[in-house]
Amino acid sequence: MKNMILLCLTVALAAMLFASGCNTVRGMGKDLEQGGKQLQDVSSR
Repeated sequence: MKNMILLCLTVALAAMLFASGCNTVRGMGKDLEQGGKQLQDVSSR
């Protein structure tokens, strides 16, 4: 019984870490995209 609870907690923790990692990568992608747009604006002047 204790092993099953430990397994469930471990899986839940891994899922939370994976989900937070996805949000971080998505945010970084948006930042890079915004920076690229600004570079394009400056270079087209």
